[in-house]
Amino acid sequence: MDTTATFWMPPSASTTAGDVDSLFYFLLWVSVFFFALIVGLSILFITKWRRRKGDTGRLDTGPTKNTLLEVAWIVIPTIIVVIIFVWGFRGYMNLSVIPANAMEVKVTGQQWFWSFQYPEGASTVNELVVPVDTPVKLTLSSQDVIHAFYVPSFRIKRDVLPNRYQFAWFEATHTGEYDLFCAEYCGSKHSQMTGTVRVLSGADYKAWLEGAALAGEGMAPAEYGGRLYESKACVTCHSLDGTPGNGPSFLGVFGHEVTLEDGSTVIADENYIRESILNPKAKLVAGYQAVMPTYQGLLSDGEIDALVAFIKSVGGEGE
Repeated sequence: MDTTATFWMPPSASTTAGDVDSLFYFLLWVSVFFFALIVGLSILFITKWRRRKGDTGRLDTGPTKNTLLEVAWIVIPTIIVVIIFVWGFRGYMNLSVIPANAMEVKVTGQQWFWSFQYPEGASTVNELVVPVDTPVKLTLSSQDVIHAFYVPSFRIKRDVLPNRYQFAWFEATHTGEYDLFCAEYCGSKHSQMTGTVRVLSGADYKAWLEGAALAGEGMAPAEYGGRLYESKACVTCHSLDGTPGNGPSFLGVFGHEVTLEDGSTVIADENYIRESILNPKAKLVAGYQAVMPTYQGLLSDGEIDALVAFIKSVGGEGE
């Protein structure tokens, strides 16, 4: 399959992309042909039979019926519509019927990042890692508003809804990295809800899974927490320099008194930070909306401990 981008389409890198592209170009060139035909004939008629100087205004009587023309403009469009329907329905079924042997990945959309859980226990944020030449089933859900999972190079787009599961699938045909977007406006940082699909060879994918299981080994907790701050999308809402975002800055927060939405105060210790990660609406900081999703099930105890250590290193007691 040709993976070169064209003027109209991005590179195609899945087994179903070719069918989608073929139908698109068929529709494009049929539209171009009839547009040129209709506009060309209109210009010809306007030029040839326009009113000229000296015309009396009398219209010649022309033919009142042309059976061949009437049959043609009924039969030809009908044939084209049937072709489009059959072609489109076949493509729809190919995109909708998930192979029985597909590897399943749980996808969660939330303001404003994507999280992925793999059957082997690994998890990633804003990066979906899959093996090449392997069908992948995506079980999609949202924790807040409507999102849309869109990978242009795979020609797949599926709405991601709260309180229900949606499904999509693809089989990547080439290794490499491909853009992932949210294609449904979902709030103030919708344009930043982007990610990557990284397609690896079978051997590289196996090695990646093994490495994911050993993530953080040999690293200081605060250092590992700093990596998680980036990879788990904490950076999306929480700054490190005191600048407020959609959530409070991490600078100097640990060990200090925090004023809550109900007017009460709490000391930002380890238990408070852990609770804020797993149940962020339990103690909402004054001045901020309850937009942070829970990370329950997305972070292991070790990852939570590392994030707590990192936040302590950004600002601790006595500062």
